[in-house]
Amino acid sequence: MEQPLGHSEDSRAVQAVPPDLAVLLARGVCRALADHGLATLTEFTLGSGRRVDVIGLDRGGQVTIVEVKRSLEDFRSDRKWPEYLDFCDRFFFAVPEDFPRDVLPVDCGLMAADPYGAVILRDSPDFRLNAARRRAQCLRFGLAAAERLGRLTDPR
Repeated sequence: MEQPLGHSEDSRAVQAVPPDLAVLLARGVCRALADHGLATLTEFTLGSGRRVDVIGLDRGGQVTIVEVKRSLEDFRSDRKWPEYLDFCDRFFFAVPEDFPRDVLPVDCGLMAADPYGAVILRDSPDFRLNAARRRAQCLRFGLAAAERLGRLTDPR
């Protein structure tokens, strides 16, 4: 029997690559934010060109950014996260349960996350996004969400 292009009889034996821990933690964060009424996107590019792990938007236009850190090395090697503060009202780090939390800045929110959810351990201070940037961020969020949905229905 002829196989469609890109498939072979052996393709069933190929195991899927397990998702990265950061991807699984981001999923848990998205679930928790959704439970609090926020729409979320992962791997979202800000107007500055920087990409955040998770961004959430509530009905009032409040923007929450969550930076997922899967390990201490991941946190120590990242020096770009302070740039995110100008693009959100609230900012959190999300870490696995066994992460050494005492190394994280105390002036940011903190979540403990796993693949199935997240819990806020420390609320975020209010960074208060300015009106022009809020409008731009909301538009960017809406366009990104619509483009992603469009790719699901027509992947060409």
